[in-house]
Amino acid sequence: MKHDSKLSGVLHVLLHMLFTKGPATSEQLAKMMETNPVVVRRVMAGLREQGFVASAKGHGGGWTVVCDPAAVTLADIYKAVGEPPLVALGHRSDNPQCLVEQAVNHALDTTFREVEALFQAKLASVTLADLSKDFNRRLRKHGRTHKEHAHG
Repeated sequence: MKHDSKLSGVLHVLLHMLFTKGPATSEQLAKMMETNPVVVRRVMAGLREQGFVASAKGHGGGWTVVCDPAAVTLADIYKAVGEPPLVALGHRSDNPQCLVEQAVNHALDTTFREVEALFQAKLASVTLADLSKDFNRRLRKHGRTHKEHAHG
């Protein structure tokens, strides 16, 4: 089963964008996310609608981070990218009148809601600034610079 890595990919490029001098094109971001520029534009549009990034067309245009990284949580980003399903499991709904199916689905639904709530709470406790600090700590530990770590 293929995992949905949209959130991870968006956070990845947002961190790079925080240290980029000038706008980053959809093509540059697509290389970082290992995807198609059309996918990048679609995902970034959700971030733009929430006021986290801005885009400019034409020569010298591209995407820039316009939010305060200390004020934006990973939960905010998760919502902006459409809240991809965390749990890929589902339950049967072949026979909604079956009492066994009802009991199983109730137990699974309760567990799914608890997992989602825990995930959301953790995301809400981490800001883009926190993520950036961790990245910078890792760079220093490895004796590297942002430019040395840049993709593409």
